[in-house]
Amino acid sequence: MDIILKYFPGLSPEQTLQFEALLEVYRHWNAAINVISRKDFEHLYERHVLHSLGIARVIKFAPGSQILDIGTGGGFPGIPLAILYPDSDFHLVDSIGKKIKVVNAVADTLKLKNVSTANCRAEELTGKYDFIVSRAVASLNEFAGWTRKNIARTSKNPLHNGILYLKGGDLTAELKESGGKYQIYQLERYFDEPFFETKSVVHLWF
Repeated sequence: MDIILKYFPGLSPEQTLQFEALLEVYRHWNAAINVISRKDFEHLYERHVLHSLGIARVIKFAPGSQILDIGTGGGFPGIPLAILYPDSDFHLVDSIGKKIKVVNAVADTLKLKNVSTANCRAEELTGKYDFIVSRAVASLNEFAGWTRKNIARTSKNPLHNGILYLKGGDLTAELKESGGKYQIYQLERYFDEPFFETKSVVHLWF
């Protein structure tokens, strides 16, 4: 939890309690439904929570923003972002039902009123959103093909509506094939830990 306070010192008391609660609620559910690998669980705050909040270093969502998290798994990046931005709405989607069961339990425990969920595939979604967020569930060009239809036209944020994608490595080829405009934000600019040296947030818009 200290690593979250290191980079986000201005949390409200309620937000601090919610972030603190993540450890035990995920420990409980991970024992029953493995959504975070056992060896990775000890790095929950760095590799999952703070990594998700890398998006918050790129944009501060305007109140009323609608955010879609595709392939959310156990709730990343959607749950940490929903804690940080209580005035925005987050719709977390995964094709695996047991993972959505965990997300619902986490959101209920933390009393996150701005989180909704669906057990479905990205291709089935028809709603419109300001931003679509995800953590490397597919190649960027493939992901854009699934979700481009769900990006709202009217923007309320400083950045163009589009995709905010957490991924590492060389993304040049994927981005060229996506057919959109893009900006890459290296997370090592914002976070000191070695884990982030190869990690990026990609903003892709059309």
